Amino acid sequence: MKDFGLSRDVPVEKGKTALLFIDVQKYSAPGGGAYTHLAPAEVEARYGYFFREMRDRAIPNMQRLQLAARAAGVEVMYTVIESLTQDGRDLSLDYKISRLFCPKGSRDAEVLDEIAPASDEILIPKTSSSVFVSTHIHYVLGNLGIKYLILAGVLTDQCVDSAVRDACDLGYLVTLATDACATLSPENHASALANNRGYCRQLATQRILAELAMLA
Repeated sequence: MKDFGLSRDVPVEKGKTALLFIDVQKYSAPGGGAYTHLAPAEVEARYGYFFREMRDRAIPNMQRLQLAARAAGVEVMYTVIESLTQDGRDLSLDYKISRLFCPKGSRDAEVLDEIAPASDEILIPKTSSSVFVSTHIHYVLGNLGIKYLILAGVLTDQCVDSAVRDACDLGYLVTLATDACATLSPENHASALANNRGYCRQLATQRILAELAMLA
């Protein structure tokens, strides 16, 4: 095979980069609709680790990335699980089976207050694991001239992983903020990072902040 001299390990570029937060919404926060059918003890047993990781590590790093991206003039975008209907009839089969349902316009579909979108930042609702399957985000990114994607959000091994792989196949250079993602166990987080390492550049938030500072 011809050597094209290409690499994933290249810094992001001004005017060609977007920061995308995946499913950082009230549905999966404490008190959200994902847990209304569970007793408090079961919520703690199944999701206590996830809540602590979000509070202590992932959300603070997301906030730092958001501030740095805005300062650097980088597009900040958001995707949330949100149906186009009140009864969820437009959801993917997988979401229907998994009962992942946030009605149109509901509180559960709102981005967490800690990283709430600014007035002119783009929010795209989705109804499947990969934002590239059930939305027009690829078209929007093309209109914006985006080539580089910085990804953060939840869950590391589900919707984040799906976005990494699909973005790679669609021709984006992807950087995954490894400490600005979270999932239900440390094992799942580590396994997801190991599995998608060949699709993206994996950096800690501090390294990404240094790159964004060079663009400001």
